[in-house]
Amino acid sequence: MSEKNAVNQNAEQNAAAESKEDLSELLQIRRDKLTALQEAGRDPFQVMRFDADRHSREILDNFEAFENQTVSVAGRIMSKRGMGKAIFCHIQDRDGKIQLYIRKDAVTADEFADFRKYDIGDIIGVTGYVFRTQTGEITVHVEHVKLLSKSLRPLPEKYHGMTNTDLRYRQRYVDLIMNEDVRMTFIRRSQIISSIRRYLDSLGFLEVETPMLVQNAGGAAARPFLTHFNALDQDLKLRISLELYLKRLIVGGLEKVYEIGRVFRNEGMDTRHNPEFTLMELYQAYTDYHGMMDLTENLYRHVAQEVLGTTTVVYNGIEMDWGKPFARLTMIDAVKQYSGVDFSEIHTLEEARRVADEKGVEYEERHSRGEILNLFFETFVEEHLIQPTFILDHPVEISPLTKRKPENPDYVERFELFLNGWEMANAYSELNDPIDQRERFRMQEEQLAKGDEEANTTDEDFLNALEIGMPPTGGIGYGIDRLCMLLTDSAAIRDVLLFPTMKPLD
Repeated sequence: MSEKNAVNQNAEQNAAAESKEDLSELLQIRRDKLTALQEAGRDPFQVMRFDADRHSREILDNFEAFENQTVSVAGRIMSKRGMGKAIFCHIQDRDGKIQLYIRKDAVTADEFADFRKYDIGDIIGVTGYVFRTQTGEITVHVEHVKLLSKSLRPLPEKYHGMTNTDLRYRQRYVDLIMNEDVRMTFIRRSQIISSIRRYLDSLGFLEVETPMLVQNAGGAAARPFLTHFNALDQDLKLRISLELYLKRLIVGGLEKVYEIGRVFRNEGMDTRHNPEFTLMELYQAYTDYHGMMDLTENLYRHVAQEVLGTTTVVYNGIEMDWGKPFARLTMIDAVKQYSGVDFSEIHTLEEARRVADEKGVEYEERHSRGEILNLFFETFVEEHLIQPTFILDHPVEISPLTKRKPENPDYVERFELFLNGWEMANAYSELNDPIDQRERFRMQEEQLAKGDEEANTTDEDFLNALEIGMPPTGGIGYGIDRLCMLLTDSAAIRDVLLFPTMKPLD
């Protein structure tokens, strides 16, 4: 190591040591303040409640109605200035920030003395009247103040906020305090899900809940998480999909059902994948995948209009028009358009392998002709599907729960919705033939034996339900997190998950 580098490294180590020492001193000061309050019989952690009757945004947006009116507000101290007979501070509540003005002669001596010692991050409740300062800022003139909780650890420095991305995800509670845009993202996520529920409820859908711990994790191509139930000495899995139980409810006669819930897939993590994520699936009797396309278009437009106020969605600078009819394109036509290869002219596995070799598409020995077609789609097509596009009619080999197309049984009545190059939804005309379904499960078991860890296994109870009889049904699954990413312009799935999965620090 050069002498210059050694000097720099020593300087960084000394700065880190000093910072740690400064933090330790600050932590001790705050604990000393807590001890003093407790010894004086004013332990903030013994306060049970404070009846706040207003939030900051309500007051700021309706000043004329609140001027000179008494209000009670509560929140976290985010700034504080002035140490003479008058002190200004800002508190932050659920909706934002509002200024407080505390005069020595407007509160009790103890209240003012205590308030002078309060720290940034402390949570207080105040009662006072609303006025506007000479600088024009709407403010609460405090007449009573109470410490509701003591912050024993300082917040990040206000001008730089919390910018370390990894730390933001690990300490989301601090991220929410320091970054208003993060709070707004999760408020909007809640609005999105509420909007979806309202729309489906208005169509007569029934929201239901189905098991997360299952014996057979089917309904999707994914590796499950395994666990063990001690009481029954039974191995179980975390669900990877909602499908098979919801279709049982269609058999039971509920006709229109949906569920919004967490599913778990034992796979990798990247900007669009987290091992646990939110999926919505819905099933409707007496319709097919064309009915699901119409419902999906209308649902996406409804949510965008209700949450954003427009059907024009801008993500990462790219404008997507959800108001126009969504494009519809078969998988074969899409592959032909973007790769130049026409799979309607490729009839054998050998031909599919040969053209894959020519185009540099990697495949495994176990892959069928239909699976190679799908690999072509993933390689050449997906990235181009920016505007809303339904990709229709997938090969039967990759669609074990879907009705075949009567005129071409090598393909099924299925679509995937793509936006911004991402798969957003996956829908079928649901397979309700129990004999065909058993054969599809058998084929999946063969794939599992060949090393495909994502293949489904036979679900005998589901087959029994189909034998009872399921009406013609359309079904679809939506990735809620990706929809939230698009509608909040968030770069990664972790930005729309309050507590994403993280690698251990050690």
